[in-house]
This record gives sequence, structure tokens and C-alpha cells, in this order.
Amino acid sequence: MTTDKSEKTDAISIVIPVYNSEEIVDELYRRLTKALGLITTNYEIIYVNDCSPDNSWEKISRIAESDNHIKAILLRKNVGYDNALMAGLRYAGKTYVVIMDDDLQYAPEDIQYLLKYIKKGYDVVYGDLLNKRDSITKKLGSWFNGKIARIILKKPANIYLSPFKIFRNEIAHEIIKYDGPFPYIDGLIFQVTSSIDQVIVSHFKRASGSGGHGLFRSLRIMMNFCTTFSILPLRISTVTGFIISLVAFSFSITLIVWKLWFNIDVEGWASIMLGILGMGGIQLMSLGILGEYIGRAYLNINRKPQYVIKDRLNASSPCPGQKQQ
Repeated sequence: MTTDKSEKTDAISIVIPVYNSEEIVDELYRRLTKALGLITTNYEIIYVNDCSPDNSWEKISRIAESDNHIKAILLRKNVGYDNALMAGLRYAGKTYVVIMDDDLQYAPEDIQYLLKYIKKGYDVVYGDLLNKRDSITKKLGSWFNGKIARIILKKPANIYLSPFKIFRNEIAHEIIKYDGPFPYIDGLIFQVTSSIDQVIVSHFKRASGSGGHGLFRSLRIMMNFCTTFSILPLRISTVTGFIISLVAFSFSITLIVWKLWFNIDVEGWASIMLGILGMGGIQLMSLGILGEYIGRAYLNINRKPQYVIKDRLNASSPCPGQKQQ
């Protein structure tokens, strides 16, 4: 791809959470610098090591010491994908901010297409996929979370919530204003702007190792944005309880009518036990949902940090207007 002189002045921050990727870090760096070099000389790559148990930090440190385009952040404990992103976004100071994973499932060479599309005037551009090369578990989790996001976040049906996206720095500034312990980047994006579109990008198998995105993480993400951005679970619990109470009341009236008017003996301990167990399960589920909200409120009140930084390289302080935790 050829670029004009105006494109060479584009300023881009790349934010990448890193976990269990020691075998990928060097290749990721090589391809990123090559791809960005064709677009601009004004860029920074922000690696956020989410307390990875392997040697990812040692490799990132070596890269950061030899290249001042690299900012390296080491978190003191594992806090999860979105919390690690929040740490990186607070150090992103360029005009455009790109978020991508560390596994090379998305090609650094496709950053040019995200950049070209956002220049049409959008605030956010997601990378859409023609062929998803994920595990069945991850595909099911992403599909289900996408359906829930349409209800909770009012996400347009055609938008795929890809981890590969670009947005303007002013959007990043708005996102990091959220200082609660349970951030969800895509949810915060949809709270900030509706100027969102997507562009087709490539997708590949993970370059090495295995990722941490499984069914459990998908459920955790779903619970995160459901309880952070909506009270819909509480409303579902209330409606479910009301419907069951109405059915139980109607059934009770029916049994009384059978006994008094038709003199029919009403028996069936199995059905009674099933009813009791079913009601008990629903009550426990409702209490669990309520407890989730109360627990999150408690952690917010007690100011549980999103992350704690242990070490930094080439990132002495957050960018202006952005605070450190």
C-alpha cells in the first residue's frame, strides 16, 4: 500500500494486553513495527503485561529498552483483559488508539484499513470477520454475548464486538473516566458514542499456545456488562417470580375447585416436590443476582482498584488528563 505525506503524520497508539505470549511477543513486535512504518513514524506500542506467569515481561522489557516507541507496563497481579486495557489506555497519547490482542489472530497489517475507515468521520471502527478461526466454545460465547449486548447496550445487529478496533483519543479519554473495578470496554464505548462502524479484516489461528478465552470468560464478560450497564437481570427475576406466583395461585384455585365441586382427590407428592425444588432454585438464582449487584456496589464503595502497576518502561506517567492507579 502506498501512503501520502498526510498519512505519514498520523499519530497512533497501539494498546495490547499480554498474557502467556512469550513465544509470540517478538513476532508481534516485528510485524507491528513493519506495518506501522508504512503508515506513520509517529506511533507508540503499549504492552500491558497482565502478570503473565511466563517470560513475556522479560521479552517485552528487552524490546522496550531498544526501542523508545515501546511503552511497557507490568501489573502486580492478574486483573483480566478489560482492566489491563484500562491501564494501557491511560498511557495512550496519540490521535488514534488501536486495541488488539497479543496472539496475532488479527493481522497488524490490517491497521491501515481501520485507520482509513475512521478517517471517514467515525468515532470507533471495529474489525469485522468473514471467517472466525476460534474454538467452538469461544464462538458460542461471542455469539451469546453479542445477543445480550443488543439488549443491554443497544448494539446494532450488524456490529461485531471484535477485540480489534480503533477509536479517537477523545473517546479513550471518556472511557477512562470510569474508575470502577469492573470495566467493560465495549460497553463504555457504546455509552460514549453512537458513531460506530466496522470494516472487514483478516482472522487467523492463534500463533502459538492457547488463549485464556473460554466459556467461563464469556460468562464472566456477560455478567460483567449485564450488572454494570443494566438492571435487566433484576427485572427478569422480578417478572419470573410474578409469573410463577400467578401460575401457582391459578393452580391452587383449580385444585380447590376440583376438590369442592367435583369431589376429586388431589394427590401427587412427586409434583409437589418438583414444585418446591423448582421454586427453591428460582429463589436462589434471584438471590444470587441480587447478591451480585450488592457485591459490586460494595467493591465500588470500598474503591477496589482496577489494577496496580508494578513496573513501567518508557512510561513514566500517564498522558495529560489521565490519572494513574
